[in-house]
Amino acid sequence: MPVDLDSLQQTIDTRLIAINQLMSTYIQDSELSLFNQAPSQHPYTLSPETALVVTEALRLGKLSNKTLDVTVGPLVNLWGFGPTKRPETIPTQAQIDAAMALSGLDKLSINGMLLTKSVDNLYLDLSTIAKGYGVDAIAEILIASKLTDFLVEIGGEMRVAGTKQNGQAWRIAIEKPVSESRTVQKIISVGDNAVATSGDYRNYYEEDGIRYSHLIDPTTGYPIQHNTVSATVVHPSSMTADGLATAMMVLSAKEAQALAEAESIALLLILKEGDMFVEYQSPAFSQMVTIIN
Repeated sequence: MPVDLDSLQQTIDTRLIAINQLMSTYIQDSELSLFNQAPSQHPYTLSPETALVVTEALRLGKLSNKTLDVTVGPLVNLWGFGPTKRPETIPTQAQIDAAMALSGLDKLSINGMLLTKSVDNLYLDLSTIAKGYGVDAIAEILIASKLTDFLVEIGGEMRVAGTKQNGQAWRIAIEKPVSESRTVQKIISVGDNAVATSGDYRNYYEEDGIRYSHLIDPTTGYPIQHNTVSATVVHPSSMTADGLATAMMVLSAKEAQALAEAESIALLLILKEGDMFVEYQSPAFSQMVTIIN
């Protein structure tokens, strides 16, 4: 039986609007915004969907030694990568300490659908994982419609199944991590899986010869300074791949490699050593992924 494409498009649009109403920080009356506005110490009842995403965010935060931190918003804003503009001067240690006092996964706890924060003004932002959840949600709609060949992409997060219309495997390009152009580093095929890439080569600024990345290490309060420039994760869940890719970028290359090998995570790191780009592929990446070029 052929699929009613108009009806399917309407179902997808409605689903995305609903997810946005739950998890957007830009909508003032979204579920997430209302939680951020609520007082501390009072359990806040979440929808099952938001509770699922928060639970996964906290799991990945613990797994990555707190480098994926969905409460890092005050630090991101302080360094000039949030809705506010770039700061006039680099933040002082006192300002960083004050922002860190308002963030931290230890200040969030979830019990079923009940989410509690221990400090007022804690800012929960699910942007490092919610796009991936949206991709998974659309993929599930397509699967429920008996579609076996598809590519879903939202803001760079991607999930594929089956093949293209011509019967060939989906080919996914991983961008070369350079800011001055858009060129391809590698082309891969991932089977029925999701792919997420995180990098710091487009969103940064320089001050007095020092490069400040938009990726903040929540354990120090400072932008990352190591030589990892791109992290790609392949996983059945786009939500999980989305969160892990960010975590792997914040971790040092050595820490990211150790985590990928301990947890069998399919990880591709691109490191900048001098003027050269050097790649690391985890064992799971080599097993799951076919390199096209």
